[in-house]
Amino acid sequence: MQRRSARALGALAATSALILTGCGTQSSDRGDELSSHSAERTVRAQQFMHLTEVHAETGMTLLEGPTFGEDGGLFVVDVTAPDGKPKVIRVDVRRKTHRAVHTKGNASYASAQFSPYDGRLYLSDFAHGEIVSLAPDGGDPRTFFTGDVDGAPMNPDDIAFDQDGNLYISDSRGMTEGEAHGRIVRIDRSGRKVTVLADDLASPNGISFDVGYRGLWFSELTENRISYLRRDMEGAATPRHTAIRVDGGTAQTDSIAVDAAGNLYQGLHGRAAMAVYNTHGERIATVELPARTKGLDEATNVAITPGGTQAYMTVSGPAGGYLYTFEALAKGIRQSNGG
Repeated sequence: MQRRSARALGALAATSALILTGCGTQSSDRGDELSSHSAERTVRAQQFMHLTEVHAETGMTLLEGPTFGEDGGLFVVDVTAPDGKPKVIRVDVRRKTHRAVHTKGNASYASAQFSPYDGRLYLSDFAHGEIVSLAPDGGDPRTFFTGDVDGAPMNPDDIAFDQDGNLYISDSRGMTEGEAHGRIVRIDRSGRKVTVLADDLASPNGISFDVGYRGLWFSELTENRISYLRRDMEGAATPRHTAIRVDGGTAQTDSIAVDAAGNLYQGLHGRAAMAVYNTHGERIATVELPARTKGLDEATNVAITPGGTQAYMTVSGPAGGYLYTFEALAKGIRQSNGG
């Protein structure tokens, strides 16, 4: 067996722990119709592109964070990509081509989002507790935030931005120990003011604002629940409540996206599917892969075309990393754009 450095083994262990524990054309009337009838239906996704293979160095591949840039490019991260392999990938959905835009380092990027303030691409490094940013072309890497929060290190998973460019992060601290030490953390757009909005959470993962930016939806992977955290007039958090309990069976709650009708798209860790809920907590649809699809067991996240309904879902497993596409229930907005 090939020898590996202690640093490489440490990075692999951190990545493995993350994986094992989770990490169009129609109008929005369709989403309103489904919500009013509370009728659950199956939406069938189709394979769009094969992006990655399982990495020999890490024994896996895991695509996350699909997010559209201003130029129409779709950016995807591979959480488990080793140094020198594509960590951030830009997909041209019109031409069905893709290319690596960032390959260096041992970071485990768990999400990607473009800031409405400076237009840069922000990435959460789960393994090293950092938030970094890149220019839209993948260059000019900068560390936006690193270090402890209230005396404890972060394991940042997903990111959501408010209208002013402040970051809201699901901190999955305690995930590898199975303890409820997770947090929702706010970092102002300067990177200097950090606030814990909620704590004692069970491996928070997905996070997204609702349509009006009145509050945050966030999922807790080891409790299979989605909670709602309302903001007051000054932007501070008020008490949260459990909004949706996800019947996932052996699957667990991953990332969250929200469409223009307010519907929640809940990714699943352990099953290549997404559960869709309306704002009342009613399950109105399930996004499934074609029958007899093999080797794919993660549907982590989704981005819906801004102003359209074509959705692109990141799906991974022993067969590799793929994009699947489906018709969303309503149009894409910023909250539909990965995270």
